[in-house]
Amino acid sequence: MNKNQENWDLVIEPQGSLLNLGIKELLRYKDLLEMFVRRDIVTLYKQTVLGPLWYVIQPLFTTIMFMFVFGNIAGIPTDGIPQPLFYMAGILCWNYFSECLIRTSDTFLTNQNIFGKVYFPRMIVPLSVTISSLLKFLIQLALFIVLYIYFFATGKHVSPNMYAFLFPLLLLMLAGLGLGFGILFSAMTTKYRDLKFLLAFGVQLWMYATPIIYPLSIMERQYSKYMWIISYNPVTPIIETFKYGFLGEGIFSWGSLTYSFIFTIAILLTGTIVFNKIERNFMDVV
Repeated sequence: MNKNQENWDLVIEPQGSLLNLGIKELLRYKDLLEMFVRRDIVTLYKQTVLGPLWYVIQPLFTTIMFMFVFGNIAGIPTDGIPQPLFYMAGILCWNYFSECLIRTSDTFLTNQNIFGKVYFPRMIVPLSVTISSLLKFLIQLALFIVLYIYFFATGKHVSPNMYAFLFPLLLLMLAGLGLGFGILFSAMTTKYRDLKFLLAFGVQLWMYATPIIYPLSIMERQYSKYMWIISYNPVTPIIETFKYGFLGEGIFSWGSLTYSFIFTIAILLTGTIVFNKIERNFMDVV
């Protein structure tokens, strides 16, 4: 048959634009996305005794450890907020961001066998991680709400305000930052494997540059010369806004939140460009 007369039902070609998010294609594969999300949830704690209870145990024990080490031994104040609420609020947000980042950073390496055998939009894998991690976040949020109601009912120093309504935006920004950084690192680690170890170490240091174990106010008063590090951290305004909205203490700034929002868009676009570029020939690299 003449080559010009061949008719194909489906033709798979590289994306024409590096900025192409492939929204229509992702919607066409929504059943596959749902399957990946279910796989991530089921296999994470499969064959464990406590199963999903680890979603609650991990932040609870981390909060207790922070209360003992940083609250009692180090004596770091929490601006009058009950320690369990203060630490849980930071841990809640940070866990979702860091899990999205770390788990999506292995997209190409952990799925190279699947990617080499069958075609589907590669962006489905990091998206499924972001969505499945959301379930863990919501369970931990329920734990935070239980603690919140208890301290609020007992008359402790918590005063929610209108900025709590920014919560959906803050959640989207955390997901966007985690996804953006994750797909960026996943693309780079196909060639530079050392970045995987650097990322694991860097995320631990990053947490200490985020106001989770200390209030931002104490940094401004006592360590003002280091404030630029925390100020340029895009996660800082998100966590501070969350604490300010729900707990009534902290430092809120529309300028800082706008900076974090713009940074989120920028890292998502950068990650998408690099991800789409590597996607075309990553099998030749790995």
